[in-house]
Amino acid sequence: MIRTAGAGWSATRKSIQSSATTVATQTNLQRERVNKVLEAIASGRSYSLERLASEFNLSKSHLQHLFKHETGLCLGHMMIEQRLDRAAQLLKGTNMRIKEIANEIGYEHTSSFIRAFERRFAQAPKAYRLRR
Repeated sequence: MIRTAGAGWSATRKSIQSSATTVATQTNLQRERVNKVLEAIASGRSYSLERLASEFNLSKSHLQHLFKHETGLCLGHMMIEQRLDRAAQLLKGTNMRIKEIANEIGYEHTSSFIRAFERRFAQAPKAYRLRR
């Protein structure tokens, strides 16, 4: 009987070790995916949540959950912050029209862009540009 219990424990221990290795591998893969998402966002190209999810072969909700789990941040908020920071750079460094900047960073409607910019920087894009 003791031998059977010992053999059972050995098999259980191997199973636990195998599971731990699998979890560690999954965690590393998740981190790699999140790092690639961060690189994509930082690239300056305009991404939608749908496009990112499709590019990484995940559903939108799974991508958001994974991102939140790994970083503690909301993916949507992070994307908006990156877009608005890029808009601020364009306002300071170019003579592009505000409508062009809004389209460049992924806003379909200029009015939505202006509202988001004002929330983030506490001033309208035009005032921000004049402040340079």
